[in-house]
Amino acid sequence: MDDELKREIRKMALQNAFEHGGETRDKIVLGKILGTKPEFRTKVKEISKDISEIVSDVNQLSSEEQKKEIDENFPEILAPKEKIQGREGLPELKNAIQGKVITRFPPEPNGYPHIGHAKAAIINSEYAKMYGGKFILRMDDTNPEAERMEYHAAIKVGLEWLGIEFDIVKSTSDDMEIFYEKGIELINSGKAYVCTCKREDISKNRRERKACKCSMKDVDKNNKNWKKMQEKFKPGDAVVRFRGDMKADNAVMRDPVLFRIIDEKHYTLGKKYRIWPSYDFAVAIEDSIDGVTHAFRSKEFELRKELTDTILDTLNMRKPYQGFFSRLEFKGMPISKRIIRPLIEEGKVSWYDDPRLPTLEALKRRGIKPEAIRKFIMSLGLTKANTLAPFDSLEAFNRKFVDPDSKRLFMVSNAKKLSVKNLPVSSVEIPNHPVIDMGKRKIEVNGEFYISGDDAKNIKEWMQIRLLGLGNISIKKDGIEFEGEFVGEQNIANIPKIQWVSQKTAHKIKMLIPKVLFNGDKFNEDSLEELDVYTEPHYLQLKEGEEIQFVRFGYCRKDSQNQAIFTHK
Repeated sequence: MDDELKREIRKMALQNAFEHGGETRDKIVLGKILGTKPEFRTKVKEISKDISEIVSDVNQLSSEEQKKEIDENFPEILAPKEKIQGREGLPELKNAIQGKVITRFPPEPNGYPHIGHAKAAIINSEYAKMYGGKFILRMDDTNPEAERMEYHAAIKVGLEWLGIEFDIVKSTSDDMEIFYEKGIELINSGKAYVCTCKREDISKNRRERKACKCSMKDVDKNNKNWKKMQEKFKPGDAVVRFRGDMKADNAVMRDPVLFRIIDEKHYTLGKKYRIWPSYDFAVAIEDSIDGVTHAFRSKEFELRKELTDTILDTLNMRKPYQGFFSRLEFKGMPISKRIIRPLIEEGKVSWYDDPRLPTLEALKRRGIKPEAIRKFIMSLGLTKANTLAPFDSLEAFNRKFVDPDSKRLFMVSNAKKLSVKNLPVSSVEIPNHPVIDMGKRKIEVNGEFYISGDDAKNIKEWMQIRLLGLGNISIKKDGIEFEGEFVGEQNIANIPKIQWVSQKTAHKIKMLIPKVLFNGDKFNEDSLEELDVYTEPHYLQLKEGEEIQFVRFGYCRKDSQNQAIFTHK
């Protein structure tokens, strides 16, 4: 391999390591080389060995040393890149008038908000901003069986954390009297009827596209049955159905339910009502009376567009434009309440803030920034293609937000003891960040250290290592415990450079490492790794919730004085 190619490989390795917490990988550098120099695709075996050696050498450098080499040899890496001109953000809206656009986000308070909710809220919020319009938060609270104030509050807290602002906040249940008024209007016009068939018979008739006998009843009979729904009928005895088209290919249009009886206590209205509108009916009426001009929902609702439009046409009410986008989930991190709730009940995950989950509470606790979630979602655009994203696609955005604010601390796992003789200092000052001026921290040392068990495996008698920020050590004895001697501060190439923690001031914490929750349909029993590690006493001075980078390990969030959560590399 010629010197020019080696220089290019080193440049790419340094750049990638510098941008990703001080470490890169052979495959990443190989991919970059083959991308820029396709002529080497036939010589992968020949260049892979050199790449491996260069990557290993770069990874041994501290972040400060990487930065210094970049400044001296490859300053263009740090030069600001010219911004590529092009349209950013969401596509333009149809029939949108500046200042007149009204969008909404109507979550049901039947669970904790997750990444899918974030996508719907952010898209609708961004469109309102884009056109100088208004944005409505409307709690879709018309199913007392499933909804609770706890979830209502959690949704508001989650949206506030995301930084989403609303012009109007309301609940669907605020308009119960309007739903009743519109329901009776449909009954009196013959466009709706009360059905007293059994649930299984309704389903069978809909499958077979057959009208039921209840659809033949006159307006008077339907009005009487409506009153019985308020006073006499029990849940399941009767429902109000829209007179759609039982022959329709779109099954949603086969006389869908508009109202049903629910006797559960509503979390704000108590027992005031027992006839509750269906989602389709409520959302159609609400979007119209709230003045919503553009309603965006995930694409599983696309077949329901025909129904909501038909309901509004029948009532001579204004229709909003409806747009649809793909649901957002991460691989191995299901968002379904039907999956998450049993995991909590069985003790497989601790709560909705368990860092393995895709809930907003969990993402916050893991150390994902709301700004990163917004940027990530906006990068996906308004596609309807299924979005089952790898979690590291969100991590890439998050890294840009946490890196400038994350102090660098030393931490060791599977700790081994190292005694060093002739140490010339009793304390050292180490920068809190390799590039940004975040001050320095003073660490007391007395020659007794903890080093990482992974580093210890490769340390042999008479070899030299460099304790980052301290100096070079000649190893005199290896084994269960190591002994060494300080031999100077000069920078020597190709010796292992490792982090350390002074035994004198070491603080023991538990490190939680969340991993993928499901492999396919199977729960991953090893999805949460716990390590007992040692870190510096400076950790105790950090605020709870503060993001840090443990050198050569990754970004982590301080969960408590005695526990941290691994965010990502």
